[in-house]
Amino acid sequence: MNSSSPAPVPESSDATEPPSIIPAASPASSRPLEVLNSTVEPQRRSPLPASFLDGASAFFTGIPAELDGQRRVASDPSRNIEDRLEAYEDIIDSEVGDTTLARARNIEREVGLRQIYLKFEGANPTGTQKDRIAFAQCQDALRRGFDAITAATCGNYGAAVALAASAAGLGCVIFIPESYHTRRTQELTRYGARIVRVPGDYESAVLASRRLAEEQEIYDANPGGANTQIQLRAYGGIAYEIYDELRDAPAVVAVPVSNGTTLGGIYRGFLSLYRRGKTSRMPRMVAGSSYGKNPIIQAVMKSSDRCDDLRPERIHETPVNEPLINWHAIDGDIALEAIRHTGGFASYASDKNMISFARFILEREALNVLPASTAGLSVLLERHRREPFPGDRYVVVLTGKRS
Repeated sequence: MNSSSPAPVPESSDATEPPSIIPAASPASSRPLEVLNSTVEPQRRSPLPASFLDGASAFFTGIPAELDGQRRVASDPSRNIEDRLEAYEDIIDSEVGDTTLARARNIEREVGLRQIYLKFEGANPTGTQKDRIAFAQCQDALRRGFDAITAATCGNYGAAVALAASAAGLGCVIFIPESYHTRRTQELTRYGARIVRVPGDYESAVLASRRLAEEQEIYDANPGGANTQIQLRAYGGIAYEIYDELRDAPAVVAVPVSNGTTLGGIYRGFLSLYRRGKTSRMPRMVAGSSYGKNPIIQAVMKSSDRCDDLRPERIHETPVNEPLINWHAIDGDIALEAIRHTGGFASYASDKNMISFARFILEREALNVLPASTAGLSVLLERHRREPFPGDRYVVVLTGKRS
């Protein structure tokens, strides 16, 4: 590791060899969901534009101008580490988290379930909940004296890490499966990250990124291992923000799942609140994911005590399900524990259903969300259709925004 002045990195690379890294700058009604389905059936509407499906989208690009002073200090290797960390924490406090929790009254009227609250993570800098963990990882890298950071991604996490690294003055290398193409790669290069495409799937990209981190002694920001606790704490902030608004735990928190880290972190946050006597109960944790393509959902539905890997060749990616699919859920056992411990449940959501719910949320609540973000809502309302919930408070986490 060194503290020399940042130098630019190449915009992208197709090489599979590790690159050399130089730092870069009331009781509910039993009303069924037929009304919803008939209202937003995608086949009866004009086709969705491709941009509706292609990854999340940021509200703005980069750090706002009013934080330029903090960004300059945080990214300046000539400044002492205390000043850099203080400036970086100011950026995090201003821009990351503290997202909107709003009651969805129009959806309530349609589906016959009162007090549905939408926790909209699309208000984060790059448009998803991933900013929470990306900035936490870069803060940890900065504190520990690293000059560069690496991670594997299929889009959203990479954009978040690239922005967070840029604000911290860290070099950034993002590994992407060579078959994956999204407009989010334009954000990566705009934030100064180097892109390395590798053969294989997401898990192959993770291995390549970890190898680079080990060989060149740069910060490994991939899920799992020592990073698990950092990421769980970061996502625990969602629970604290919900508590700040509701002053108790809701009956249910429904979350889309892939690796399981987001749901696991929210659970850990509520567990901390409950143990400290801040809440009167634990919420039931509810998970939704793509049909037949997630080990967490499979484990719950099979009443298994662990998340077993799926067969990779049976995982088929689509523009809709990409944020959710996994043959190996890195933090799956943590999510499984959360669901079991709280008496929660989990199920699948089809691409068709997620697209329908994304349009439904746009039309009823004026929130333009990534279809995959609606997996938790889909599962929650399908259960309500079959087994109506009592009057209480129900929180749905919407993890990504569409522009």
